[in-house]
Amino acid sequence: MLVVKEGPKVDLLIRGARVIDPLSGLDRAMDVRIDRGVIAELGERVPANGHRVVEAAGLVLAPAFVDPHVHLRTPGREDEETIASGTQAAAAGGYCAVLAMPNTEPVVDSAAVLGSLIQQARAEAEVAVGFLAAITKGQAGGELTEMAELAETGAVGFSDDGRPVVSSGLMRRALQYGVGAGRPIAVHCEDPALSRGGQMHEGPVSAELGFAGYPSVAESVMVARDLALAAYEERPVHLLHLSAKESVELLRRAQARGVAATGEATPHHLCLTDEALRSLDPNLKMNPPLRGDEDRKALVEAVRDGVIAAIATDHAPHARHEKDVPFEEAPFGVTGLETAFSALYTHLVEPGLLSLPTLVERMSAGPAQIYRLSPPRIAKGELANIVLIDTKVRWRVEERSFRSRSANSWLLGRVLQGRVRLTVACGQIAYRG
Repeated sequence: MLVVKEGPKVDLLIRGARVIDPLSGLDRAMDVRIDRGVIAELGERVPANGHRVVEAAGLVLAPAFVDPHVHLRTPGREDEETIASGTQAAAAGGYCAVLAMPNTEPVVDSAAVLGSLIQQARAEAEVAVGFLAAITKGQAGGELTEMAELAETGAVGFSDDGRPVVSSGLMRRALQYGVGAGRPIAVHCEDPALSRGGQMHEGPVSAELGFAGYPSVAESVMVARDLALAAYEERPVHLLHLSAKESVELLRRAQARGVAATGEATPHHLCLTDEALRSLDPNLKMNPPLRGDEDRKALVEAVRDGVIAAIATDHAPHARHEKDVPFEEAPFGVTGLETAFSALYTHLVEPGLLSLPTLVERMSAGPAQIYRLSPPRIAKGELANIVLIDTKVRWRVEERSFRSRSANSWLLGRVLQGRVRLTVACGQIAYRG
């Protein structure tokens, strides 16, 4: 179930933009008219019918993005983020929908907590929001939640993100019951016995800096287990925020065998390596950690060829005092909703590592389809979920421009190319730059 605050539906004509929609087979300059929030006409010299006209020659119009992995920190840490501030940040980043993880305070592990969040989102959300519920009660890994009841209440999926389901038997039952309830299972793949105490990727850089290492095998060994369980149970599984070359290879082989497995990667893992941690910037500390260049290249290749079908921000806000400490004392997590497209365009599209249509697809239709949501499309009769982008503008990332309540971004002070100018979500103007 996705919910959004209801507002006035827009009447708008966007004239002359380059319209890119891989699902609809579009990549050409044209006009798009929206009547009362619905795409009414596409083509050349489309009449305005009295609507406001946006002259968009030289700009890109695409399906708005869907982020399948965000942390809205509500309930419990509203000082870091709220549904209102998080969805405002999402709108500024070109998103029409976000899916929130359940590691809140309290954990989203009961129908009461989930129902309260859904009601709150109906009053506050600037873009559509869906909520994942926990796989295990309290995310403690000991007992499954009431998955059928949570699905009926409106959970879009199940995850213990931030914590792995260590017990193989429990993970097997989660696949049986969760998918039986008609919802995807999304797994954080980490063997805590191998990662415990790790501050960054285990390798030459961690050795030089003197930090305890978090080896890539801590991720890939759990990827292998969860893919094996999914294959045995013949149930789908989604792998969250992959970071390691070995994990990508395991996913690729599983898909080739017919396992219904999907994966996602984050902008920071696609753009950076552990070399960036020489700066000792706590905003570069995340779980899983930034890894080596071979890992990054494997992730980019997997996004390009579709083995990884979704790009997710893993937007993880933290209060200033939590990150304003020495690197080894800082919590894991980085924000990303407002900068994801620009970072990926700058680091991947401009250098020719990824085409713009591929990036659009991995940020919109790909994530939506994993969670069995209707993907945003630019087609007649579709509810308008669109983003207008200026790919030529260059801009500096500054805290003062953030709509998020937190500013623990790895991009502060950097100059990026490409910026969102307009977001229409659920037929409503959610952001106007």
